[in-house]
Amino acid sequence: MRGPRDDGDYRRAGPRDRDVRGGPPRRGPLGPPGPPNLPGPPPLVIDREKTCPLLLRVFPKLGSHHKLEEYQRNGELPKGEVQVYTWMDATLRELTDLVKEVQPAARKQNARLQFSFVYPDRKGHNVMRAVGSVISGRPGDDDKKNLKMLNFQIGDYLDVCIN
Repeated sequence: MRGPRDDGDYRRAGPRDRDVRGGPPRRGPLGPPGPPNLPGPPPLVIDREKTCPLLLRVFPKLGSHHKLEEYQRNGELPKGEVQVYTWMDATLRELTDLVKEVQPAARKQNARLQFSFVYPDRKGHNVMRAVGSVISGRPGDDDKKNLKMLNFQIGDYLDVCIN
């Protein structure tokens, strides 16, 4: 008994033996094109009713960011910590609104909040990385950036400079 090929191969027919026109559409270079390339990453959708929030430790300061040495002391962290329960899809605008609840200076019309993540590098030394800024009274480019887009990892600290 002959298989699907005429070259004497007696194996079972597989997906590659189908006629390209008769089978399901292929993906990749031979298949139909995927969705159009839209600018920016796809939106992160989290069901906040079903997903447990994470603890975000926020350290706001007036006038400047905290010094990196303040995070490297033996078990001590900068004063004025605000603990926020939120989700990975929380935007910088949402976080601004939460900081406004506890910091009166952030409520001013033109208050600028500059956000930085503080996290340990591979050697265990803390690193501070600026991730965006939001002006309290008007929309801006960084408003819709969320924690996931900014590569936040659970355990990182959020340092906020309020100007």
